[in-house]
This record gives sequence, C-alpha cells and structure tokens, in this order.
Amino acid sequence: MKKIYLLVLSISLTFQVFAQKSPEEFLGYKMGERFTPHHRVVAYFEHLAATLSNVKMVYYGETYEHRPLFVAILSSPENINNLENLRLDNLKRTGLVEGQASTEIAFNWMSYNVHGNEAVGTEAAMKTFWQLADPTNSQSKDWLKNQVLIMDPCANPDGKDRYTNWYNQKQNSRLQPDPQSTEHFEPWPGGRPNHYMIDLNRDWAWQTQKETQHRLELYHQWMPHLFVDFHEQGINDPFYFAPAAQPLHEQLTAFQHEFQEIYGRNTAKYFDQNGWFYFTKERFDLLYPSYGDTYPMYNGAIGMTIEKGGSGRAGLGMLDALGDTVTLKDRIAHQHMAGISAVEVTAQNASRITAEFANYFKNNSSNPKAKYKSFLIKGDQNPERLKALLALMDKNHIQYGFAGNRSGLRGLDYNTGKTTTFSTTEKDIVINAFQPKSVLTQVLFEPEATLQDSITYDITSWALPYAYGLQAYAMETRLDATKKYENAGFEANKVEGKPLAYLVPWHATKHAKFLASLLNAGIRVRFTEHEFEIGGKSYPSGTLIIHRNGNQYINNYDQKVVDLANKFEITLETSNSAYVDKGKDFGSSDVRPIVKPNVAILGGNGTSSLNFGELWYFFEQELDYPVSILEAENLGRFDLSKYHVLILPSSWGSYLTENNMKKVMDWVRSGGKIIAFENAVSAFADKNGFDLSRYDTEEEKKAAEKEQKEILNVERLEPYRDRERMGISTTAAGAVYQLKIDQTHPLGFGLGDKFYTLKNNGSRYSYLNQGVNVGIIQSNEDYRFGYIGNKIKPKMAQSMVYGVENQGRGQIIYMVDNPMFRNFWENGKLLVANAVFFVGQ
Repeated sequence: MKKIYLLVLSISLTFQVFAQKSPEEFLGYKMGERFTPHHRVVAYFEHLAATLSNVKMVYYGETYEHRPLFVAILSSPENINNLENLRLDNLKRTGLVEGQASTEIAFNWMSYNVHGNEAVGTEAAMKTFWQLADPTNSQSKDWLKNQVLIMDPCANPDGKDRYTNWYNQKQNSRLQPDPQSTEHFEPWPGGRPNHYMIDLNRDWAWQTQKETQHRLELYHQWMPHLFVDFHEQGINDPFYFAPAAQPLHEQLTAFQHEFQEIYGRNTAKYFDQNGWFYFTKERFDLLYPSYGDTYPMYNGAIGMTIEKGGSGRAGLGMLDALGDTVTLKDRIAHQHMAGISAVEVTAQNASRITAEFANYFKNNSSNPKAKYKSFLIKGDQNPERLKALLALMDKNHIQYGFAGNRSGLRGLDYNTGKTTTFSTTEKDIVINAFQPKSVLTQVLFEPEATLQDSITYDITSWALPYAYGLQAYAMETRLDATKKYENAGFEANKVEGKPLAYLVPWHATKHAKFLASLLNAGIRVRFTEHEFEIGGKSYPSGTLIIHRNGNQYINNYDQKVVDLANKFEITLETSNSAYVDKGKDFGSSDVRPIVKPNVAILGGNGTSSLNFGELWYFFEQELDYPVSILEAENLGRFDLSKYHVLILPSSWGSYLTENNMKKVMDWVRSGGKIIAFENAVSAFADKNGFDLSRYDTEEEKKAAEKEQKEILNVERLEPYRDRERMGISTTAAGAVYQLKIDQTHPLGFGLGDKFYTLKNNGSRYSYLNQGVNVGIIQSNEDYRFGYIGNKIKPKMAQSMVYGVENQGRGQIIYMVDNPMFRNFWENGKLLVANAVFFVGQ
C-alpha cells in the first residue's frame, strides 16, 4: 500500500512539473523563428495561469479592435494567496488608502510592446515569464519570495498584430537579412501606434486612448515600485538600459537615481559576460511626464526604459551597418537578460525599495520640493473647460477642492508669465502639492521644466492651464482648500412648449460634440457671426441657433434637441422671437446656416501617421462625426466634388505633385476647403498664386539669407561634436506662445482674445497680406515657456500661426502649429471644429 501511495505521489509530482509548457512547447516553434500573433500570446498565458497556482491573469480592458488587454501576475504561493492584502498594504504607503504598511513585498511591473512594431518585446516577455514561473527554477523561487511580478506582455495589441500580420505575409521562407528586401520596409502607418495612430508611450498622463485609460485604472490599483518599459531602437544601435540621460527632472529622488545605477551595473555585468554591446546615460532622458518611465517616476516608482537595437525593420534578421546579422533570436536573448536582471535586483533590494517608496510619498506630501506648491484655477470661466480639466485630475487621482474667498494672494499668472496679486472666490479650485500625488501635480502644472541640457527627447512645456485655456495662478506657498469639491450637477433641460429657437454656447469641445450630434440627426443649425442681445442677455459670436424653421418636419424635434443637450450636459436657452435687442436678427445673412460638411482626411505615404491619427481619433471618438480616409498616393484618382473639407495632416514628403496641386486648387476655387497642418502648410508657401510667405518683403528675405550665410561661415569651423547642439538652435520643443486671436473671424469663435499655442517646429510665416491673420504672435513678449532655439526665437515676432486665405469660392486654412497635439491640447480642438464647421459657411 505504501509503494502504491509513493507511486501515485511520484506520478502526481511528475504531472505538476511537466503539465506546464514552455513557450516553445506550447507554440510549436523555437523562440525567434517567427512573430507570435496576439491571440496565441493570450492563450499561452492562460495556459500558465491554468496550470500554475502561483500565476494569475487579470484582464483589464480591450483595444479599439477588440483585442484583450491583460497582465499576468507571478509570485510565491504565499504571496499569491495573500495578494489582495499585499496590494492594499502597498496603497497605504502612498497615502491613497489610510493606515500603516506592515509588509516589505516589492511590486515589479514589466511592460512590453507599447510600440507594436518593436515586436521583440512580447516574444521576450513569454521567455522571461516562463523562466521565472518554471517550477524547477529554484533561483526564481527565491526571487519571488519578496516581490510580485506584474507583466504586461503586450501593451499595444492592435499595433503589434498590424506588424505581425504584415511581416508574416512578407517574410521569406529562408532568413533574408538584405536591408533592401521587402520584409524590411514596413508600409505606412507601421505598427508603432495603436488603432488610431496614437503613440501610447506618450499618452500616460493625458489618457486620451482606451488602452491607456484601462491601464492606468489598473496601475493605480497596484502603484508598483519598479516599472520596466521594454522598447527597440534603430538597428545600428546596440542596447540601451538605465541610468537615463540628462535632462533629469529635478523632482527625481536620490534613491531613484541610485537604483537606476544599481540596475545598470547589474545588467552590465551580464552583458559583459556575454560580450554584448550596450550604452547608458545617453539619449533617453527623464523629463516629459507622459512616458512609460517618467510617469511611474513621478508616482514614486523607479521607471526605466530598455531599448534593444532592431525594431520593425529588423524582422527575423537584418544586416546592420557593420554587416552583422541582427536576429530576432539574439534580440529576445538580450531583452530577456535585461528583464531577469530587473527581477534579481528587485529581490535583492525589496526592503529598501518599499521603504524608499513610502518615504517618497511621506516626504513629498509634507514638504513638496518644487518651487510652486499650489495652483489656483479660476472657477468663473468656461465651466466646460474646467470640468474637462478636473476629469483629467480624477484620472490621475489628483486631489482638489474649493479655494474659498481670500485676498492678497500672490502667484505667477499663466496668462502674463509674471507674478501678480490676486483674490479667490467660492467657485475657484485649488490644487496643492500637499497630497499623495504631490510630484505629479507639480510636474503637470509647472510652467516650465528645469533643463540641465537643452537636447531633449521630447517637449519641454505642457502646463495644463495653457492646454485647457484657463486662467490660473501658480503659488510658491501652501493654499489649502476650504471645502471639498462638489460637482454642482447638471439640471436637465425639459421639453417646455415649442420655442422658436434654442440658443447654445460655443466655447468648449463638448459644444462641438453637440453640434456634430445635431448634424448627424439631420437637425439644421445656424451660428451667429456677430454678438447679439435678447431678453436682457448677451450672446457672443459663434453662438449656435437651432431655429424651428427648417426643422419643423423632423419627428419629435424638440425632444431630440433636448435629449442631445442633456447627453452632453449643455444648458439650453430659448427664444420665442427672432427679433434681437442688439445685433443681427436670426434671419440676417450674418446668421449663417451650417451645411453639414462632408469631411475627408488625407492619409498614407507622405503624411504624418501621428498627426493623421490625432485627427482621425478626434472625428470618430470625440465628435462621433463621419469622415472619409483618402490615401495620398491615390489623390489623383479621387472625385473631390464629394467633399466640402479636405484635411492635410503634417507631411514628411510631397504628395501634392504639380498635377495633384492643380486638381486640389480647382476644387478649392469651386468652393472646397483645405485645412493644412504643420509641414503641409509649406506646400503653399512662397508660390505663385498664394498669399503665404516666409518673408514679408523681398528686402526681408535678402537680409535673412545674408544672415544665414554669415552664420554658416562661422559654424562650418565649429567642432564636429557641437553639431547636434547647433542643430537644435533652429527647432522648438514645446514652446508656449500667447497668440492674439481675431474674435471677429469664425476660426476664432469661442477662443477668447488669447490662445496659447504649443510650438513644436521652427516654421515661421509672415502675416498674410490678402488673407485673415486669425492667430498671430505680435512680439517676442508673447513667448511664455518651453524650449525654442536661439536662432529662431527672435524671428517669431510678427508671424502668423493660424490664418485663412480665400481662393475663389473656397478657402485654405493654415495651421502652422498643431492644435491637436497628442489630443491633450484641449483648447485646440475648438479651433479645429471652427475650421470644419464655421469657416466658409
């Protein structure tokens, strides 16, 4: 009987050991032989979760293309059985949950493939997770005693499958490393972004995309101590890992710096043993707050970027500049080693990691480090914009409240960029840094980040009051809320009689959403080009007028208007007369009917996929308005008469050939409307028949050319090492400028007399002579914050940023800066809506 028991026990243990399969056993091929589709990645992790008691899968959402988002959690059996208590205990360290932490278990989050065509990530994730989960691995069992591993094998499934499906179609049956072979030329738009061509690795703080929103919900449930973000870079770059490069944000702690060094040296040890090349402390800085390394940094974790040379071009293998073949197998091995190193150093330092994490929140919430400690948002302005900002605060778990009535306060006025005295009211909102999200609060509202080095990987200014177009102040002192914020709530509109007209405000994105929904429902809408007064109340230019005339044949007309207004929480005003006290009556030709525009966006080769995606997302997910997508390379074949509006995203190539330009301009002159963004504007500059010019006069042009020649004569003798620094002197990286807005033109309706633009290019155009200069930089005093090169900064005065040129019966709308930047520059969305729905009506 004893022998039978031992035999059964032996068989049981053997089954437990061999029931779990490695990735190669489960998938049926060796790692590095092909790219794995996302659904098979999901199946593999489900297999491990089903066969290993210390592995859990957590589904946290789905993508726009309905692929699941998930993390796999791995730790010791004891930790897994106590997982919920460990999670809550960790939140106590942050102050987001009351109480004192009593454990020292570190949370290590490792994220892969946020850029879909950096596709080695998911393959390496499976290899790494299996090695750590393998029941026969005694070393990993020790490492997992004091840490919980949270692994996201694919943060961008839509982009990953876009790349994988394309590559699996194009690859040769034999390894073909020839860089000129078709499998090494990924077509537009590439697999890097998500479905809407948005770069998810730059969306963390703004949370505009579904994937990011779901991920941040989960992130805040765990608040990890370590966040390792796996990427790929160009094929001729070897391998990058922390420590990061300058500029390093001043809010980073000594321990965050130290741990990056600990990790870097530990990883270097293994890379040296294998003879693998790598570099540290170069290129990848820690500044912009919306990356997968910086956002965790500003939330107390140690965030780290990992970059292996290869990326989408490398495929299964490609020759680098030295003639060596960079294979997928090798890329997996390198990323795998970087991941194992992260697990090892987390295990070795778990007690200190958790202690320093607790100190981070304790110290910052009681003694904020940065210059500005409190931020005051005026509450008597654009309630819709204010509500949108507070919604972003909620997503980031940032606390705020009412400021109360106070006077004699001093702070930096974002509008002027200067310190001034101000007072507060019961409606004003205060957001101070004496809270768990202290650092993130200060970073998101800081007017300008301190730079140790002007060579940065991204933008240098992102202050939210500018992005949302709100009057605000930054204070160097503590200002506590006098009362907890309470949403006043929305009093729903009711159908009361049959008013002659409904009157709707126009100064926020939600008003554009409401207009789009009305047009989609077939409801006719007008807008006023002049201010008017009626019934003792003033209404500004841009006010929407929904008149019964023209809508009388719509079934349940009043109910539909009211229901849509309630959906967007818009309070309707009504009038039973078209006769106004001041201004233009509703029947005036200056009260313009809005013809529902048919809109097309140009995409494909030659266009910026990111700018295209920003626009596509805006129409589909925010306005919910129909839009056609036209491939630029087929522009000559299309019948443009079907469209009222053609949007040209920023471009990196010239798709407007001579024939295409003639076709497009014939369409414009017949009544079409072009909206050109950033580099696409240059297609019309300094050309016969167009008013757009880089120089106001021929003398100005000659003077500029002479100056440029003199600079080149000096710089050609400068050391080669300084060339990169000289190069950025003609660029901008998130420079905020105050624009004067012509509020009398439809493009400027609802914006107020000032608009803050985020300049990310060095383009400069003179004022239009025949067109309308709607948004202009008047003088160098209009610069606020952010990096702009010293060669172009003095030249930005007296330049046009947003303008309209008439061509025949049509218009060209020039947008020199991108008001839709990453979909987080909220106030710019109204500018685009004006261009689409108002201009030219």
